[in-house]
Amino acid sequence: MLKLFKNITKKDILFILCCVSLVAFEVWLELKIPDYMSKITVLIETPGSLIKDVFKEGGLMLSCAFGSLIATIIVTYLASILSSDFSYNIREKIFNKVQKFSTAEMKKFQVGSLITRTTNDVTQIEMLIAIGLQAFVKAPIMAVWAVTKILNKSIELSKLTGCCVGVLLVFVAIVMSIVIPKFSKIQKLTDKINQLVKEHITGIRVIHAFNAEKYEENKFNTVNRDLTNTFLFNQRIFSLMNPMMNFVMHFLSLGIYFIGAILIDKANMLDKLTIFSNVVVFTSYGMQVIMSFLMLAMIFMVIPRAQISAKRINEILNEKITIFGGSKTGKDSKSVGTIEFKNVSFKYPDADECILENISFDVKKGETVAFIGSTGSGKSTLINLIPRFYDVTEGTILVDGIDIKDYKLEELHNKIGYVSQKAFMFTGSVKYNVAYGDRGFKINDDKIREALKISQAEDFVNQMEGGYDAHIARGGTNISGGQKQRINIARAIAKNPEIYIFDDSFSALDYKTDATLRKELKKYTKDATSLIVAQRIGTILNADKIIVLESGKCVGIGTHRELMKTCKIYKEIALSQLSEEELNNA
Repeated sequence: MLKLFKNITKKDILFILCCVSLVAFEVWLELKIPDYMSKITVLIETPGSLIKDVFKEGGLMLSCAFGSLIATIIVTYLASILSSDFSYNIREKIFNKVQKFSTAEMKKFQVGSLITRTTNDVTQIEMLIAIGLQAFVKAPIMAVWAVTKILNKSIELSKLTGCCVGVLLVFVAIVMSIVIPKFSKIQKLTDKINQLVKEHITGIRVIHAFNAEKYEENKFNTVNRDLTNTFLFNQRIFSLMNPMMNFVMHFLSLGIYFIGAILIDKANMLDKLTIFSNVVVFTSYGMQVIMSFLMLAMIFMVIPRAQISAKRINEILNEKITIFGGSKTGKDSKSVGTIEFKNVSFKYPDADECILENISFDVKKGETVAFIGSTGSGKSTLINLIPRFYDVTEGTILVDGIDIKDYKLEELHNKIGYVSQKAFMFTGSVKYNVAYGDRGFKINDDKIREALKISQAEDFVNQMEGGYDAHIARGGTNISGGQKQRINIARAIAKNPEIYIFDDSFSALDYKTDATLRKELKKYTKDATSLIVAQRIGTILNADKIIVLESGKCVGIGTHRELMKTCKIYKEIALSQLSEEELNNA
């Protein structure tokens, strides 16, 4: 947790010092109240005392109480600002760190877990600061100060107070040893709940289609029941704290009066008033000591869970970024729109075998290069290496004559227009989705209109309510798969990059739309390099170069006609989709 608190700013330190000073002042005022109470007791018991003296001491006592109230309000206000600012900064750091994660790091931390760590875990730290800054500072100051006040009053009463404090400490230690392991389980189960909810909402159509509502309900209830039972177990253990505190508190009060009565009974007449005054004062200070430990008990209820949360947050903040940029920019490029793979091999971080082995090829500016192969052959993995979603295990990838590892990531991504295999839509308008990520490309309405026209999306967009300003739901659930793909393609076109990457981006389109789109796209991107992953032979027939992959290895490179003669695997794929006559006429 101390590592996390290194994120405290100078402004936060100033707030903390103000809070500590005010808490000390508040404790001093509260501990002055029993002194005035003692004086009032003596005045009432002393013959000839004036009522104005009683009012004077009473007025001072009320002033202390009011001053303590004002100090408490200020501390609470400052603590709320401090905790809110701290949680804001931590959430921002978590978000920014996750933004830098590669696909490998994202797989290490589940999406549900990242959501929990950014929200629930940060809230636990915020609660600790808000409550702890008052109680954790106030309790020890009050306890020590109160003990010093009563040490010289009575040995017997001091021993009784010490025994009561010892009982409380033992009880709190036992409770903490039982509940701390459970807090870690609670946070992990919260991760699972978030993951299940996300999965359920995302796959709601499939769940309905397979009548799997009951199955999903049972799966959710299992995790939800575990979370509830674990949380209730902790709450039941903690519920013993207040009764125990009240028992010790009342036992101490009764014990003080009982021992005080014995001491008064044994004392001579001159000392009875002093002992009685000490008993009154001791009762107040004894309660202050117990209240201090009650506050500490409250903190002990928050600290274990906050400590677990801090550890989980630090796991993200301390995660080593495996992919980071170099120093080169587009100005350092020797050429434009060229790509070269040199003996590239790749395996996933947690895998034993390579999914790509010794891949070598080059792409010239303006060329259209297609990748085809059976499912699992490594097509998508190969092109995902270019924008550095993963880094190669062996070999080198050059873009415009420069190793992609030497580019600034922003510069590398500026060269690429990427259309993912799974079309993703952001919540917003059609215009927002097409112009998404406008980083100096000056994507205006004319550019958006042109991109939608080329991607064959203009007709259906114009029919939507609001046209370009039509609302797109989260994930694009209010439009079809083919419509999502066309808007995603329009997003890449609007960027006007040097290199286009289409990761099986035409699969949801009908043959007519696919053909028209590729025809228009070819006209528009004639000076740009295009890489296309496809399952349909018809999509890649006219590519300048086709690369055939099988089990992660390159088994053929050439044009359609060349591969029909030289590559058996390509010919089998082609004949499984089109007749020999159609292939010969292509």
